[in-house]
Amino acid sequence: MGPAASGPVFAEPLHPVEIRVLGSLLEKEVTTPEYYPLTLNALVNACNQKSSRDPVVNYEEEPVQQALALLRHKGLAVRISGAGHRVEKYAHSLGERLNLGRRESAVLCVLMLRGPQTAGELRGRTERMHEFAEIADVEHCLESLAQRAPEPLVASMPRGRWCHLLGGVPEPAHETADSPVLRAPASDFEERIAALEREVAELKQTLESFRRQFE
Repeated sequence: MGPAASGPVFAEPLHPVEIRVLGSLLEKEVTTPEYYPLTLNALVNACNQKSSRDPVVNYEEEPVQQALALLRHKGLAVRISGAGHRVEKYAHSLGERLNLGRRESAVLCVLMLRGPQTAGELRGRTERMHEFAEIADVEHCLESLAQRAPEPLVASMPRGRWCHLLGGVPEPAHETADSPVLRAPASDFEERIAALEREVAELKQTLESFRRQFE
């Protein structure tokens, strides 16, 4: 089993909407490369899929756009526009940020999209992204992710399951069979968006003041 997690992977845990958006981008990059990067509409549809998702959600465009803004601010997603792209598209940069290989990305992606799972479940559900020859190979990958420095990316849970740590450390007191991972309330997500908007406004004001010095 991997060691217990000591803290979130990033400065602050990702919100469940951010995790679903990031996981969907990871998945579609491999499973439908001809449509990747994704338009906003395609990304919303990917988040709201009824297959290979737990829980199943029904996001509107606004929360997905807000999640993208946060992920871009954190260096985890990029917006692509201009030559060759009639509409804006979005891609993830998680692999580069965390230096992940194909097998690590596949395991993290499925954990992000389907919640805590056993090594056997992960082996079957990662087939489209990376084919593990044996369950032992999945376990080795999980152990490697659990021992990453400076902070682990996954942690072991009861009943042989594993969870990712991008959304923070699991909270045993609130664990249930269906939803063992700590979920941030929607109000937290709105507060983060508001803080980001204030930061952008302050940056614009600073740039405007700087520009006026040379007029």
